[in-house]
Amino acid sequence: MTLEERANLVLACTRLLYINGQSTDETLAAGQRLGGALGLGAAIIARWGELELQADDGHSRLVTADDADPTGVDMDRVASTMRVIDDLSAGRLASAAVMDSVSAIAQAPPAPTWLFAFAAAVGAVALAVLFGVQHLPAAALIFLSAGAGAFLRRGLAQLSPNVFLQPFCAAFLAGIIGALAVRFDLSSTLRLVAVCPCMVLVPSRTC
Repeated sequence: MTLEERANLVLACTRLLYINGQSTDETLAAGQRLGGALGLGAAIIARWGELELQADDGHSRLVTADDADPTGVDMDRVASTMRVIDDLSAGRLASAAVMDSVSAIAQAPPAPTWLFAFAAAVGAVALAVLFGVQHLPAAALIFLSAGAGAFLRRGLAQLSPNVFLQPFCAAFLAGIIGALAVRFDLSSTLRLVAVCPCMVLVPSRTC
């Protein structure tokens, strides 16, 4: 493989991790490890909206960049990409086959909407338990609120590419339901429990 082909491969794998929810530190470490397996010295700079790769094979140097918005969360894609990097590093996968694997991972469909909504609902209830939820009706309300917010997020994703609209609307819905629950005494005495769906539906990124 040429220097450009190897650099493009490192950048493609790193981008796939970066835009699908892997932590920035783990993303950069994986990219450098992949570069080492391909015989490259790889320095990767992550910015919001862009990844830059400085690749050096001892004879030539190449600087390349690609757009990369770290707004998605798809841990199945992250796990699959990490397996590809591990297999290449261990010699179980030929470098020529890696780009095909990366392309297939990038085109893999996201989790079904019902599964996403169920996971969000269960996560919100689990968080409420940690916060001290005291009544089954409150837990049921939190389950329904988080599930509805998850369906709303997926629906808005079909209508607008705006990365802020989805979490804002989902959290707004969860906040309204939480406020109504408090107003009509449907929540726990620990009022923060009522807005647990907001904390699940508005993800943060670990840098």
